[in-house]
Amino acid sequence: MTDIRKPRRGSLAFRPRKRADSLMYRFRYWRGDREILGFIGYKVGMVSLSYRINVDRVTNTEVCGGTVVEVPPMFVYGIRYYLKGGSVKDIISDDAKILERLGIKNIKNKVETPEESQIEDITLLIYSDPTLTGSVEINHPLRAEIGIGGKSVKDKMNIAKKYLGKTVKFSEIFRVGDVVDVGAVSKGKGWQGEIKRFGVAKQRRKATGKVRHVGTLGPWHPHYVMYYVPRAGQMGYHNRVELNKTIMLIGSGKIDMKFDHYGFTKGDYVILKGSIPGPTKRPVAIRLGVRPKSHTELKDIKVII
Repeated sequence: MTDIRKPRRGSLAFRPRKRADSLMYRFRYWRGDREILGFIGYKVGMVSLSYRINVDRVTNTEVCGGTVVEVPPMFVYGIRYYLKGGSVKDIISDDAKILERLGIKNIKNKVETPEESQIEDITLLIYSDPTLTGSVEINHPLRAEIGIGGKSVKDKMNIAKKYLGKTVKFSEIFRVGDVVDVGAVSKGKGWQGEIKRFGVAKQRRKATGKVRHVGTLGPWHPHYVMYYVPRAGQMGYHNRVELNKTIMLIGSGKIDMKFDHYGFTKGDYVILKGSIPGPTKRPVAIRLGVRPKSHTELKDIKVII
């Protein structure tokens, strides 16, 4: 007899389970009090960390796992204005050095800056160069949109003009103890059956001659298979977000450790508490936490190799 208390297989919160459209995750909204609210990095690997934290006037030493993300400088090559009515206008920088890496030689049609009353939102157009990292899997720059802080449209316009054509480092935006959200594309596992994809139970030996399949696809009526029935299909390579990851350490240069399938770090890097989605070398999007916890004071942080 079936166990009626057994929970259903496969969370419906992750539907549809399809492949991501792009290798670069895109955040749809931003929140925070910083001038720039996000960054682009590349997953390196995991290390162990020891640190001290003060709780109720008592100092405790704790050990945790952390993920190293290499964060090369990002280049602001444009401003995107979202206008009322659904239209979009982009203002591109005229700095030849910034545009050379993107293959843009000249801008034929210069767009005028829209009026403040027409603007709904403003974002920065940036690109990150993965060739500046220790291990190169992608040899072309990755473009993305990054949110801007500010209480009004005028504040956002001033911030956007301030950073247009500039190079921004991770340490100029975030600091140790900040809580961030990390979005990435998870590891791809290809086409999988119901057993591995949803974790349903295998059939008994004398069931129907098959073992690794679902016992029933649902009732006779409605006379079609419902969307929540476990079926074979794509597993992995999905868009996923991890909320509230604490920044444990911000550093630069080479870590005395060769990471599997990556190598050595070469530039700026950040260590986040816990794990994040995706395999090594994969680009990850980092933003200031939209549902943050309180800022944590961390002391004597050490990387255990």
